[in-house]
Amino acid sequence: MKKIFKYGFLALVLFVFVGTAVFLVKKSQAKPEVYTTDTPVKTTIVKKTVATGKVIPRREIEVKSQVSGVVEKVYVVAGQTVKKGDILAKITLRPNMLNVNSAESQLQTAKINLQNSEIEYNRQKRLFAQKLISESEYNKFLVSYNLQREAVNNAENSLLLLKSGATKNSDKVSNLIPATVDGMVLDVPNKEGAFIVESSTFQSGTSLAILADMNDMIFEGLVDESEVGKLKEGMELVLNIGALQGKPFSAVLEYVSPKGVTDQGTIKFTIRAAVKLNKDLFLRSNYSANADIVLDKKENVLAINEGNLILEEKASFVEVETAPQKFEKREVKTGISDGINIEIVSGLKATDKVKHR
Repeated sequence: MKKIFKYGFLALVLFVFVGTAVFLVKKSQAKPEVYTTDTPVKTTIVKKTVATGKVIPRREIEVKSQVSGVVEKVYVVAGQTVKKGDILAKITLRPNMLNVNSAESQLQTAKINLQNSEIEYNRQKRLFAQKLISESEYNKFLVSYNLQREAVNNAENSLLLLKSGATKNSDKVSNLIPATVDGMVLDVPNKEGAFIVESSTFQSGTSLAILADMNDMIFEGLVDESEVGKLKEGMELVLNIGALQGKPFSAVLEYVSPKGVTDQGTIKFTIRAAVKLNKDLFLRSNYSANADIVLDKKENVLAINEGNLILEEKASFVEVETAPQKFEKREVKTGISDGINIEIVSGLKATDKVKHR
């Protein structure tokens, strides 16, 4: 029994030894790795940067009320086109009762003064007719009487303005809010029944409507500081609107901010570009967009895949095939890159084969 166990153990050891030897022999006879190659191509390389931002109207106006009160009627809705002077809303006045009481008191005072002035004027008029006083003396009382009549008229108008928003002889009503420019109504933030505060030197007042000229749109976005030095006014931009996929717009760069802003830890600069509108597509305010800005472009240049480059401290290299599966390291001079392909200025010919990395 012991002999059987002994011979079995020896057979197992021999099997493991032979198996290991066979494995090592096969491994040493494995086929060498075969490298694929790429050939330089003639192509057009466009170097560009991308600015993220939005499309907005060049001029966006908030129309505010000159009186305080409650919105009685709104005559427009968002999306409606209006002309300058069109009535947007009507306000029901809510005057301060102290001001109303003061205006009423001033009116009563002016009427009393007018009554006294009229009595004195009529008396002097009779004396003048009898030639008992001079014309200059008479004119003094006439002027005083006319001034008192005007004071009553002013007091009445002041009271009417507080109560109704208009004077007796005026065709302008302060509680009717007109459009200040031609354009489209983008928003009506306060509906009927909302209380509004007048615009004054102490406060901006409540907005009744937001108007904008939708035929004059601009792109406003941010560009990284590493690219801003390459931008110039007049450069062409291609806008890709998030909501209008596959329908790019053209734009012309017209402004680059002289001051950068911090955005997520990096310095970026604001740019603005005039959008060339497409009559078949409607651009809405605040559409998000990306702008492709062409910084450099070269046509029909020799290029390789940028991933095949070997980058060292002061030079760039590629491995060129000199014989089947034999390569030599060769220095090349590169030009512009689009992130995929890179221009080869010198060091390679169109017939060379470069090791694919």
